[in-house]
Amino acid sequence: MSGDEGLRASGAYARLGVRRLVNAADTVTEYGGARLPDEVAAAMADAGAHQVDIGELLVAAGERIASLTRNPAALVVNGAAAGLAVSAVAAIAGRDRSTALPLDQARARGREVVVLCCQRNPYDAAIGAAGALVRQVGFSDSTPLDQVREAVTASTAALVWFAGTRFEQYAPSLETMAEIAHTAGVPLIVDAAAQLPPVSNLWTFRERGADLVVFSGGKGLKGPQSSGLVLGDADWVAACARNSYPWHSVGRTMKTSKESILGLVAAVERAVALDWDAEQRAWTAQLERARAVLEHLPVRTRVVPTGRLGQTCPRLEVRWDEVLGVRADDVAADLAHGDPSIRVATGELGPCGLHLNPYSLLPGECDVVAAALAATLTRRLKEVA
Repeated sequence: MSGDEGLRASGAYARLGVRRLVNAADTVTEYGGARLPDEVAAAMADAGAHQVDIGELLVAAGERIASLTRNPAALVVNGAAAGLAVSAVAAIAGRDRSTALPLDQARARGREVVVLCCQRNPYDAAIGAAGALVRQVGFSDSTPLDQVREAVTASTAALVWFAGTRFEQYAPSLETMAEIAHTAGVPLIVDAAAQLPPVSNLWTFRERGADLVVFSGGKGLKGPQSSGLVLGDADWVAACARNSYPWHSVGRTMKTSKESILGLVAAVERAVALDWDAEQRAWTAQLERARAVLEHLPVRTRVVPTGRLGQTCPRLEVRWDEVLGVRADDVAADLAHGDPSIRVATGELGPCGLHLNPYSLLPGECDVVAAALAATLTRRLKEVA
């Protein structure tokens, strides 16, 4: 999709008085996730033209995605949080059960899911939504292994491990967590919602020992925002399916549509076939042009090779001295208040630094962002001079 086509696509938003957003921050939910590639949008439109049996569609889509991602089984769900929830209730129900487990029965079992203190985050609320009790282990800056092992009891349904550099900093490795879980006879669930690229993550987390791996469909895969994937062991994925939409269990409220299911299949097909080296070169070229636009300003710039959580997507780091009197949050607010609204990432580099992420930008948009950032910084510097 070209930049001009992207502008025309915003007409429906304009009729509602909603500004177009240029996302140079990240594939976050509050910005609608990633843009839909043409093939994904086409698959969703095709799905909307007819009706099918959703259970049959989920089975077929799961088989196709499992084959593409080198996994024994796959299930399309309504986002990564839904994937975490149905994985938790599947662990409570057990993989040998043939029926779904309603929420009241899941809660009545009083089963625990072990979560590391250093990995606590808002997304683990999905575990409680599944009827499980969160058993927190360790400290915010360390995780003694003896505490993890002692926390695993007869009441433990599963262990959860969140992937991503920020989450992994003080955590035991995935392999260690898998060993503890499997010794106890319970599954290890890995939340890898935003861990794409590299595309190999679609299979390597399972190869490293995870029983169930959860991904967002609307982030790195560039699929529908209201979609997600559960990948892994066939029995455990089957248990997730029994407790997901359209059946009457915890996942019944987490409906995904036939359009999202086919859209996610198309997104996975695109991802495994994509020339990721060419994508890297294109991203880097965009960021280098942005650096050139900013070089006349008193800032320090460099292209860093990884994303916010260690993804293999480069970003442009922009820093300046605090003595200049300009705060990154104020710069970001100025950019966000414009039309179109431009979003950049702050918070990682302290009060005087920000990142530009090219992953969700259309061709030419990185140049627009760089020009707007240069103009905003120039104005702010003049105001405090």
